Amino acid sequence: MKTFYQHKKVFITGHTGFKGSWLITLLNKLGADITGYALLPPTQPNLYDSIEGDALCKSIIGDIRNTALLHHHIKKCQPDIVIHLAAQPIVRTSYEIPAETFEINTLGTANVLDGIRFIEKPCVAVMITTDKVYENNENGQAYREQDRLGGYDPYSSSKACAELLIDSYRKSFFNPKDYKKHHKVIASARAGNVIGGGDWASDRLLPDIVRSFAAKEAVRIRNPHAVRPWQHVLEPLYAYLLLAKKMYENPPNYGEAYNFGPYPQDVLTVKDMTELAVNIWGGGDIVFENLSNQPHEASLLSLCIEKAETQLNWEPKLNAKSALEFSIQWYKCFYEKHKNMHDFTLHQITTYLASI
Repeated sequence: MKTFYQHKKVFITGHTGFKGSWLITLLNKLGADITGYALLPPTQPNLYDSIEGDALCKSIIGDIRNTALLHHHIKKCQPDIVIHLAAQPIVRTSYEIPAETFEINTLGTANVLDGIRFIEKPCVAVMITTDKVYENNENGQAYREQDRLGGYDPYSSSKACAELLIDSYRKSFFNPKDYKKHHKVIASARAGNVIGGGDWASDRLLPDIVRSFAAKEAVRIRNPHAVRPWQHVLEPLYAYLLLAKKMYENPPNYGEAYNFGPYPQDVLTVKDMTELAVNIWGGGDIVFENLSNQPHEASLLSLCIEKAETQLNWEPKLNAKSALEFSIQWYKCFYEKHKNMHDFTLHQITTYLASI
């Protein structure tokens, strides 16, 4: 991977966010030439500032909806690889700003794909969506890539729309049959619920837990019986880079949708994850709230990852407990040592890569 990514030009949208900040740290270690395009970091504190992200990439502050600015910088970069992460990523927030969520997640994806049309060299793109793109009947099945798309809440629906849009662009402008004309390969990646150090977003389980621990307050948990495919953030990020590598080396193959999630034994309830986090942290009180009239959120969700295993030779390396241990070690270092977190983030990346 380091040999492949050395000096590769990589254009990342959403580089100032939680996943984006981990990704630029990983790609910087691999020697890539990184250009990031995103809004300012969305939270205070935030991972991007903690790792001094401006030193790891060329950072452009811009809205994914600003088509002219986005296209200018994609064309200027002439990337070998595009990774599209920029999104409005919170389910509950999508009920507050539904139209804006569709604008960012669906039309924003179209803006990136339009920009790729004007790259004047071979290029591959990994478009990040979510495990929530499937029409979820909550019947216990693990969803496969060919299953029907849907989405109850605006966030899930906006990402399902993005998947349809990606497929349309793939067929209309980047058809594998015409690869020798356009020299582009487009894939989508559907990952499960990610955790890791440096996430301070609201309405996410681990950040809510850690904020309570740090303030020595009880952890207040909604939807304790909801089931999610939990995984450390490095799992899907490495998968995205592996997918991009295979696409670049074997065009026009691998231009499809792929699920990236944990093994079935790591698809746990919110209650299980919270209790595990309390044990790893070393104590803490939990209050499971009985909330009514709350926005709908899926209760059961899991992914089948056989396609990624067989076609990409990818598999998860960290189970749910290890993912939580990694994450809480990061937060403890941040809160107890109050230092720049780049070195510790890099240490965790090095440890993870050593397991592959």
